[in-house]
Amino acid sequence: MTGKYIGAHVSAAGGVENAPENAYRIGASAFALFTKNQRQWQANPLSEESISAFKKNCEKFGYKPGQILPHDSYLINLGHPEKDALKKSRDAFLDEMKRCEQLGLDRLNFHPGSHLNKTSEEACLATIAESINLALEQTRGVSAVIENTAGQGTNLGFSFFQIKKIIEQVQDKSRVGVCIDTAHAYSAGYDIKTRAGFEKVFQEFEEVVGFEFLKGMHLNDSKKEFASRVDRHESLGKGTLGLEVFECIVTDSRFNGIPLILETPDESLWAEEINLLVNMQK
Repeated sequence: MTGKYIGAHVSAAGGVENAPENAYRIGASAFALFTKNQRQWQANPLSEESISAFKKNCEKFGYKPGQILPHDSYLINLGHPEKDALKKSRDAFLDEMKRCEQLGLDRLNFHPGSHLNKTSEEACLATIAESINLALEQTRGVSAVIENTAGQGTNLGFSFFQIKKIIEQVQDKSRVGVCIDTAHAYSAGYDIKTRAGFEKVFQEFEEVVGFEFLKGMHLNDSKKEFASRVDRHESLGKGTLGLEVFECIVTDSRFNGIPLILETPDESLWAEEINLLVNMQK
C-alpha cells in the first residue's frame, strides 16, 4: 500500500484491548475506537491489564499510534456557553485525553462544539480553543484533532475558516490537528463530489488551514443532499456523494500516513469497503 492507512471505527466492547483484533479481522491498516462509552459522562478508569493488553495487541497486529484515531464522547461540548456545563465537558475531554496518553496514542478526534444560540460564533470558537489549551497543558504527547462538522443545528467547525480561527487561538500548534469527514464536508457545502471540485476544496483547505494540520480523515458517503447541513452517513457508493472523491483521496500522496477511517453505517460491509479503497490505488 502506498502509505495509506485505511480502516474503520471498530467496536471496543469488552475492553479497548479488543479493538486492534476487531480491526485486523476486517483487513484494516488503521482503526478508530472509543476509549469509553461515548454516550455516558462517567466511565471507570482503564485498568492496567486493559492498557497492557491494548498495547500488546497493537504490536501483535501491527498498529502504531499514527494508524489509530480515537474519538471522544458525543456528549462533550467544548464551546458550551454555560459555565457549569462547560466545566463538565472540559473535565470529560481531559479524561479522554489522559486515556489516550495511558494507551500510548498520539491523537484524539473530537467535534469542536456548539453555541446553542446563547453566544456568538466568535465567542464559542474562542471557548473551544481555550478548552483545548487547558487539556494540552495537563497532558503530554496527545494532539487534539478537530473534526469538521456538517453544520447541523448550532454546531461550529463546518467551515475551514472556523477551524482556522480555533487553531489560531491554540497555544501549542504542534499538538492541534484536523480530521476531515467527507460526508460532513459535502453536507456543509464543500463540493468534493467530482475530481475538479475535490481539487478546488483541498486547495482551499491548504490555503486556509494547511495540510500540516491534517491528522486523519473519515471516509463516509452521505445520505443527504449537497449543502443540506444534515449529518447522515451512508455506505460508500450508496449515497449522494458517490465514489470519485474516495478514489481522489486514496491516490493522493497528501493523504499518506494518516488514519483514513470508515464510519459508514453497515459494518458488515467494512471489509468490502476497505478492499474497494485499497484496490482503487492500483
